[in-house]
Amino acid sequence: MDDQLAERLADVDARIADAARAANRDPAGITRIVVTKFHPASLVEALYALGVRDVGENRQQELTSKTAEVGSLDGLSWHFIGQAQSNKARAVRDAASVVHSVDRGRIAGALDAAGQPQSGVLDVLVQVNLTDDPGRGGVSPDGVVGLAEHVAGLAGLRLRGVMAVAPLDEEPARAFERLAAASARVRTVVADSDWISAGMTADFPEAISMGATHLRIGSAITGPRPTRG
Repeated sequence: MDDQLAERLADVDARIADAARAANRDPAGITRIVVTKFHPASLVEALYALGVRDVGENRQQELTSKTAEVGSLDGLSWHFIGQAQSNKARAVRDAASVVHSVDRGRIAGALDAAGQPQSGVLDVLVQVNLTDDPGRGGVSPDGVVGLAEHVAGLAGLRLRGVMAVAPLDEEPARAFERLAAASARVRTVVADSDWISAGMTADFPEAISMGATHLRIGSAITGPRPTRG
């Protein structure tokens, strides 16, 4: 298992490096987040042993249970990438190093209010909806600046940039180009909020070509997700 995991990780890292060079970018400027959804906490430990220092979860329950089970691993960052709910803000804040999915002021406010004196400042990204469906997660492109201004005004949060998922019915590069435009608008609010969280297993080369700084990659590294009973 560990040999196969190491091979998949090395393969993805080589592909990231190739895509970065093709885009005239330094691979060192790209953070690879391994999404461990539905996998046991032992996989996080195995990934850590292979040098992985950024892992992602999209369910609060899994995030909370895995951080508790794994404990404190030096230098490991937990990225919450799922839809945030205000009633779970404290649990997310207690476990996450970064929240990628702030898509409305209420969530931002709840995460800010959930901070404890020992919590420090929480890194967050504004999630942008790149589809025409208002029911999808993310703020509309027209609302990005307003939400960024709201987040920037909260003392317990640090605005780092933007996040999005490419629509299934569109060329990923075109969608990520719109995300790059949203990133530029956010940087008019907070100049150094230059993180762009975009790209998953199927489309990370296109995300890199459009400036992604953080990739969220699951099955290409972890293998198939376990069946949920």
